[in-house]
Formats: sequence, structure tokens, C-alpha cells
Amino acid sequence: MSETVLLVGGGGREHAIARALAPDCSLYAVAGNRNPGITDLADGFEQIDGTDAEAIREYAEEIDATLAIVGPEAGLQAGVADELDAAGIYTFGPQAAEARIETDKAFQRQFMQDNDIPGCPVFETFDDMDAACEFIDDYDGDLAVKPVGLTGGKGVKVIGDQVTSEEAKTYLQESDYEGVVLEERLIGEEFTIQAFVADGDLRTAPAVQDHKRAYEGDEGPNTGGMGSYSDTGSQLPFMQDGDYEAAVDIMEQTVAAVPDYKGVLYGQFMLTTEGPKVVEFNARFGDPEAMNTLPILETPFLDVLTAARNGDDLPELDFSGEATVCKYAVPDGYPTDPDAGAKIEVNEETVGDGLLFYASVDAREDGLHTTTSRSFAVVGRAGSISAAEEIAKSALAAAGEGFHIRHDIGKPDLVQSRIDHMAELRGE
Repeated sequence: MSETVLLVGGGGREHAIARALAPDCSLYAVAGNRNPGITDLADGFEQIDGTDAEAIREYAEEIDATLAIVGPEAGLQAGVADELDAAGIYTFGPQAAEARIETDKAFQRQFMQDNDIPGCPVFETFDDMDAACEFIDDYDGDLAVKPVGLTGGKGVKVIGDQVTSEEAKTYLQESDYEGVVLEERLIGEEFTIQAFVADGDLRTAPAVQDHKRAYEGDEGPNTGGMGSYSDTGSQLPFMQDGDYEAAVDIMEQTVAAVPDYKGVLYGQFMLTTEGPKVVEFNARFGDPEAMNTLPILETPFLDVLTAARNGDDLPELDFSGEATVCKYAVPDGYPTDPDAGAKIEVNEETVGDGLLFYASVDAREDGLHTTTSRSFAVVGRAGSISAAEEIAKSALAAAGEGFHIRHDIGKPDLVQSRIDHMAELRGE
């Protein structure tokens, strides 16, 4: 049977999903923005807000969708999967109740504690910001300050790294957050594992390291992600044997505690001297991490979706064994004061051996221009991280003026600094 798949979302992550699905199905898409990479791949596109569950369901019924996948977390929180599932359209994405593992950080930590999920840091939750500030004053050590709800990857403040205790208290007092989680600051190196989940079963992809900070050398404010890399195997160069497996075990225990979970489960971990600890769970692919993972997935992604819908065992995942480096080009001034309107000269012809993924762009008569969000990403694939980085660097050569790029992502010096950091923490 030929499948008709509806993709919800219009970012770089969704462009990667579209590229993985389009060869094997009739692909349709909806999003609040028109991503040219997605519209070029899709058989049909409708501009619908990604949180408008009813309108998305109506479009899905209009195209006779047999499957759907929801890319962004906001759509999951809004119940898009609930609405589509109720209409008989199997959606590879958790319903709103299960998506709380991402959309409500207080729930996430309490869930881990209640179910004895390993890797949970010491934490407290507050809905009174004055009480939270008192806790900061009384706590012996540094804390991570996490708003309870969704903040697009930009809401977390780490005392002793990004802010002082006084700055953290001012941040909370000036905020309109309904709640906050304060938890012990984890020291180590972050990494992400993404898993496909259905019927209590999961299949995992290679580990990826994202780079949230805006500027080279891990300086500046947090962003939605400036780029990421993966190695030729499952683990990253700073990881030791057993670290990947320990993180996967945490994810397996998490899935066992949420038997109705379906879709992608994203585990973000801090590798500490005590092993992996959970920074957070997300209920969907990472952006940019989807762009590292899906281009090297040799198992048809559609086979994962159909197996999940049919109640079959998920297929074992085959990956190409290539390392990947993803780098975002963002408007100058991003994320605090982005300057929109720069002309985007990078296209499929200029990227050479790289892969191009569009994110937030403004299509005008004279071509594509930047908005105030991340513009596009390029991915290099090769037999080593450094070779993949060279491909990504060449692909970005045409970027021109008006863009900011973290050129250090995937470079040997930065990768080595991660190895050295973990060796120092281990006392090696």
C-alpha cells in the first residue's frame, strides 16, 4: 500500500524528516511558515499554524493521510497527535499527556523520581519566585535554573557558568514564569541520544553533541542550537566504553514507565564522573540533531513509521558509519538582537558535497532572505569528524554578509577540548 504521510512543522528538523520520507511515500506538509526545502519535496503544502490541531486534522482528512509525524514540541503540547489519532490517522509523536515529559520540566523531574529512573539530579520545584530566590541563597553550590514550560531552548540559566546567583534571582523576579525547577548543576560534557519508540520498544541512533551557546568557545547566550556533530560509531570521542549503553538503559527504563509513548524520545545527558545524568528529555527530534541522524540512517524511515502503526517490532536501524557535522547560519545579532533581511546565496548548487537544510527564511521575488530566527544549516558527512567539518565549512563558503556561524563546531581543537575536559574530570 502506498502511504500518504502528513508532516507537521517547517524548520530545519522538519526539512530533514521530509528528505528522509519523501522518496518512499506521498508526502504532504503543514506549517506556519513556508520552508522551500519542504515544499520542493512535498506533493502538497498548506500554510496552517502548527498548533491548530483541528485545522491540521481537517487537512489530513482532505489528503487521506495514512500516517502523520509532528516535528515541533509546541504542536505536541497543543494536542495535534491527539486530534490526528482520534481521527484514525496514526501519528508518530506522543499525545499531549506523554509529551509532558518535555513540555513540563517539573513533571519530568517528578516522573523520574517517582519511577526510580536513574540519572536524575537533585532538584526542587517552585511556583513562588520569592521562595525560589531564597532557595538559591541557601543552596550550597551552583544550580541550573529551568522554567517549567517551553522556552525554545533559551530559558535555562546556569549559575556559575552563564549567570551569577544575583543575576539568576533577578531573572526569576522579572519573569512571568508559572513555575521553575532548581536543580544541581551537572559538570561534564553534554550529549544527546535520539530513539524511535513504539509499543514499549525503542531503537537508538548514534550520540550527537549539540552546541547551544551562540559564540565560538561556548560563549554567549543560549540558542536553539548552533550546530552539532556525531562520530562514525555510536559514541562520541570523549565517551568511554559503557557510557552510551548506560544512557540507553536510562531511556529504556523511561519508556517502560510510559507504555503509551510513541514517536521520538530525545535524551539529553551530561556525562559526569558518575556516568550519564539526565539534563532533560524531549518528545521529538532535536534541531539540529535530526540533521546529523536522518541523513546517515540507511533503514527507510517510513519503515519505522509503518511498523509502529502496525504494531510490529521496530526495524533494527542501519547507519552508514559516517561522521557528521552540522552548522547553522543565523542572522547577525542572533539570538538577542537579530538583524533580518540578508540575502541567502547558499543553495543546493553551492553546497557541493554538503547537505542543505532550510529553517526560517523569507521568500521574496528576488530570492530568500533571513528572518529573525535560524536561517539554514549545512551538514557534512565523511569518514571522520574533521573531514565532515571540512565539507560543512566549504558548503558555507557562499554565506556572505549578514550571517553568524560558529565555525569551531567539529574542528579538531574543539573536539579535543571535550576529550581533555572529561580526562581532567576523571583525574586521568
